Amino acid sequence: MSLLFQPLTIRNVQLKNRIVVSPMCQYSATDGFATDWHLVHLGSRAVGGAALIIMEATAVSPEGRISPGDLGIWKKEHIDFLKRITAFIETQGAVPAIQLAHAGRKASHHVPWKGNKALTPEEGAWQTVAPSAIPHTDGEPLPKAMTIEDIEKLKNDFSAATERALKAGFKLIEIHAAHGYLLNEFMSPVSNQRRDEYGGSFENRIRLLTEIVTNTRNIIGETVPLFVRISSTDWVAEGWNEEDSVVLARILKDKGVDLIDCSSGGNSSEQKIPLAPMYQVQFAEKIKKETGILTGAVGLITSVTEAEQILNNQQADVIILARQLLRDPYFPLHAAKELDDDIIWPVQYDRAKRY
Repeated sequence: MSLLFQPLTIRNVQLKNRIVVSPMCQYSATDGFATDWHLVHLGSRAVGGAALIIMEATAVSPEGRISPGDLGIWKKEHIDFLKRITAFIETQGAVPAIQLAHAGRKASHHVPWKGNKALTPEEGAWQTVAPSAIPHTDGEPLPKAMTIEDIEKLKNDFSAATERALKAGFKLIEIHAAHGYLLNEFMSPVSNQRRDEYGGSFENRIRLLTEIVTNTRNIIGETVPLFVRISSTDWVAEGWNEEDSVVLARILKDKGVDLIDCSSGGNSSEQKIPLAPMYQVQFAEKIKKETGILTGAVGLITSVTEAEQILNNQQADVIILARQLLRDPYFPLHAAKELDDDIIWPVQYDRAKRY
């Protein structure tokens, strides 16, 4: 059997293969509530053979949404429909996971197909927050610098969201600390110019993330896996970089994180990203080899050959696919055929496998 279809056990959860659905915002919720779109979107990837289905960035508070269309888990009423989604995912032999997030200064924007610009007050804009009162892009509304009271509320919001996620049937939690959203903003000197215990030194800038990680692990116990998505570099000279990420990964491993989801960028409008196939795999490889923690490779991985190569080279432990799974929800089924692996198809589709 190929490495791509080897199972992987993380704590009490077994993944049937190494293919993971990346959390991809659908901007299709109302007041945070999931809809039939989310059920079909995530359910079809589970039918398609992926082992782990990570629900998109799900806001821990209303003000933590990127847009009014973002999913939320800030109130108990969100739980019921999420339970319907997680239950279906599990019927397909896949593991339902959720990414918990707060958009920070990148909140209060239009959905992408309406221009992705900051909302105006007339359009229902809300006050954004950040470690420091620095906008992501010149000309955008100024975020409010968070007080210590604001930070305490945020930690409580993440904890309450984690508890709701477990009640909703999610079997794995990912904390979103990437792409220029709030936790990433605290980590990077580009966006964090505080002079208190949450700013300045490296240890202070990662403090909020490590506190949330500790709280999350205490809530989920020792059996539920915990992932953290990071931007491995800001792609700017003065920003967060891959060496910082290695140090952070060691700390997170000691605090009970099981896997680092290795993305990059998103925190600076000055970033220069050298887009190319598998351009972020280098970060997953470096963090894995220098810390021993499990890593996930993500970013312009589009072929079976690339995925298998990453695993064969021990550059990562799982392959996290995004746009390729938007183009082809059944990529895992096609990949198994290409690799000559005999995997179980949904019984409703089995005749398409056999003939």
